[in-house]
Amino acid sequence: MPGDISSAAFWMVAATIIPNSNLIIKSVGLNPTRMGLVKVMQRMGANIQIINFKDTVEPTADLVVKSAQLNPISLNKEEVPALIDEAPLLALLAARADGISELHYLKELRFKESDRIKTVVEEFKKLGINIKELDDGFLIHGNRNWQLQNSHLDSHNDHRIAMTLKIASQLFNSDIFIENADCVDISYPNFFQDLKSLRS
Repeated sequence: MPGDISSAAFWMVAATIIPNSNLIIKSVGLNPTRMGLVKVMQRMGANIQIINFKDTVEPTADLVVKSAQLNPISLNKEEVPALIDEAPLLALLAARADGISELHYLKELRFKESDRIKTVVEEFKKLGINIKELDDGFLIHGNRNWQLQNSHLDSHNDHRIAMTLKIASQLFNSDIFIENADCVDISYPNFFQDLKSLRS
C-alpha cells in the first residue's frame, strides 16, 4: 500500500524548514489530485526530488527532501482544492519564507475540526509569527527569526493543528507544551514516535 501523502506532508515540511535536514520518505502515493502541496512547495523553492517513480494503479515514488530557503507565496484559486487539508502546513512554510505571503481562497478551513484560520493565527502568534487573520485565509510576514511569546500552545482538539504546531516547535530550543496533543491519534497514531525517531 502506498504511503499517505497527507501524513508525509508533515515530514516534507519539517525537512524543509529545519536546518541541515536531509530526509527520504519511501513509497508515497502520488495521486495527481493530492499533489497540491508538493507543487506549491516547489514553487516556493523547496528542495524536493521525486525518485523511483512507479506508474501503477496508484502512482508511488520516494521523496527526497532537504532544507531550503523559501520564497513567499500567493495562492491561485485553482490550487486550493488539492491542498486544503495541508493549509496549516502551508501557513507554517510561509512563516519561514522571507517576505509577505497572502493565502486566500481558504474559507473552507473555518468548517474543519476547528476554525483552522482562527486557530492557526492564535497559536502562530504565540510562536512569534507575524500573521493576520483574513476572512478567507492568512496574511503572513515571514522570517526565520521568531521570538517565542508563549510556550503553552493549544491544539483546539484538531489533529492537523496539533501536528503542525509540533513541527513548528522543533525550531525552538525551549520546551513547548501542546494542550490535547493526543488528538493526533485520529489520523496518525504513531506521529510522535515517528518524530522522535527522525530527531534521534
